[in-house]
Amino acid sequence: MLTGIQISVIGGDARQLEVIQRFSELDATVTLFGFDNLQNQFSGITKASLVPEALQTTDAVILPVVGTDDHGNIESIFSSSELRLLAEHLEALPRHAKIYTGMAKMYLKKLCAACSIGLVELLERDDVAIYNSIPTAEGAVMMAIQNTDITIHGSQCMVLGFGRTGVTLARTLQGLGANVKVGVNRPEYFARAWEMGFKPFYTKDLYEQVANIDLLFNTIPSMIVTAQIIANIPHRAVIIDLASKPGGTDFRFAEKRGIKAMLAPGLPGIVAPKTAGRIMAETLSTLILEDASTRRNV
Repeated sequence: MLTGIQISVIGGDARQLEVIQRFSELDATVTLFGFDNLQNQFSGITKASLVPEALQTTDAVILPVVGTDDHGNIESIFSSSELRLLAEHLEALPRHAKIYTGMAKMYLKKLCAACSIGLVELLERDDVAIYNSIPTAEGAVMMAIQNTDITIHGSQCMVLGFGRTGVTLARTLQGLGANVKVGVNRPEYFARAWEMGFKPFYTKDLYEQVANIDLLFNTIPSMIVTAQIIANIPHRAVIIDLASKPGGTDFRFAEKRGIKAMLAPGLPGIVAPKTAGRIMAETLSTLILEDASTRRNV
């Protein structure tokens, strides 16, 4: 139980509702910031304005999956008011407090370091990232079906990157009967992709490999699908970029060439917010409980 633990939830999307519900069930004291338009009534939950004084007794701050932008702004679909996290907010926190988010941009990392506040990035954890890869893969397949006039079965698919999301996506496409190529940059990934029945290649050979594809899924968060690569992609092909903004695709050139290319980060929160929220809620409650137990034993 989280009885006596004070948690501040700042901004977010539908995934946060599952997190809030879980905290409520565990008897935490929860304050919501940026939820002015939220209609759901949770037991024991209060709403407040994001001012430093409201954070003085907080044990844990929960931010959206993408914590802040490069200027400290926090997105919330439940409020029309601006939310911005500043040094004065972190300075008001108790020294033992931690900030939890999915992934942190440099602004948030520097802010936490400057204020000596612990920062936990959930998507850096293998368990969370692997669980999260399931709704990501399903969402990517949904987008592919919606934006093509062919079946996944029998199509020529390419997945760039063979990390936690790439593996799940490649297996999902293979299960639907697609011919799956996997772009990797390390021999051990090449070997594993081959062992799993995919057609691996090194990303340095990407130009030649894209010549006959129908669908390209990118999970690499750096510019890899360049104008030169796009110039060799068939006009029928569709690019679905799953990397975090700004993605790894030259979208301007893709549009100029008439190739459909879409940036689709955050798919779990769009296609399966309840499942994605439960994943985050279980991990957060476990981590916060562990922190509380450690403080009590010190």
